[in-house]
Amino acid sequence: MATELSWIQQVGEEPQSGNYGRKNIPHDEAFKKLLHTFFAEFIALFFPELESQLDFSQTRFLMQEQLVDVVGEEARTLDLLLETKYIGTDAFILIHLEPQSYRQADFHERMFIYFSRLFERHRKEHQLIIPIAIFTSSESKNERNSLSMSILGEDILQFRFLKFELINQPWRRFIESNNPVAAALLAKMGYNKGEERELRLAYLRMLLQLSQRLDNARLALVMSIADLYFEPDPRQDEEMLRELANQYAKESEVIMELMPAWMRQGYEKGLEEGLEKGIEKGIEKGIAQGTLLERQHIARRLLSKGFSPREVADTTQLPIEEIRKL
Repeated sequence: MATELSWIQQVGEEPQSGNYGRKNIPHDEAFKKLLHTFFAEFIALFFPELESQLDFSQTRFLMQEQLVDVVGEEARTLDLLLETKYIGTDAFILIHLEPQSYRQADFHERMFIYFSRLFERHRKEHQLIIPIAIFTSSESKNERNSLSMSILGEDILQFRFLKFELINQPWRRFIESNNPVAAALLAKMGYNKGEERELRLAYLRMLLQLSQRLDNARLALVMSIADLYFEPDPRQDEEMLRELANQYAKESEVIMELMPAWMRQGYEKGLEEGLEKGIEKGIEKGIAQGTLLERQHIARRLLSKGFSPREVADTTQLPIEEIRKL
């Protein structure tokens, strides 16, 4: 199953391992791709009351719009703008989704400028515009989502946009949701250091469930986004893999195929070093410390390198019949 971050490479970013201290992580691009693919699931997860009012079969994403802030001398393209049907009025409305991956003091003003420009352009066709901000920074807590003006007790302006801040979301609330958006964003939610292992294990279980109902491309998208935010820990990752393999014996091969990049990294590096420095020495060391799943993974790699089934069986100490099945 392909799990490479191909779409991230297309926007000029290199996939990197780990989360802490990493630079150039394409947060906003990741969210745009996620929302394009799983818009209905996103609304269901974070805005369930709004979900009941939308007809998702009537949803279409619109061309990106260039909006100009004349005073600020800034021209910016809206991240995501879509049209959908609002059941309550039986009319089409606009939804503006704006991912925000860093703190910005005047962000609420920018959202109002976007809203006013959209209203100016689309008020004849769409009488309702719903602006939604998605705060992904670990520092984004209690972000301002309103702009008001008044004089002598009279309201001149009252503007408010919908928002959610990932860091304020309790991750345990979402692990039973079977929602691909929840799986993709689990590592960006609020948790402490002592909960890291439990969170990773919950994420892997979610992947197993999602693999039964998502096609390979959409599942790879979920994994590629989640991989941006997990910090590798080879020893802990190996323990979790064994635990899952024992708990879900029938799905052991699926577990290996779904191994995320942050878990796969250590295995790949060790295997490549073994191939470069001497296949037998490197593999034998891995076999001595390894599990059946690891042997199967190594066997697949050796087969892909052109080794014969007999050579692979001798090296991995797996039965030749099992090698032929692989």
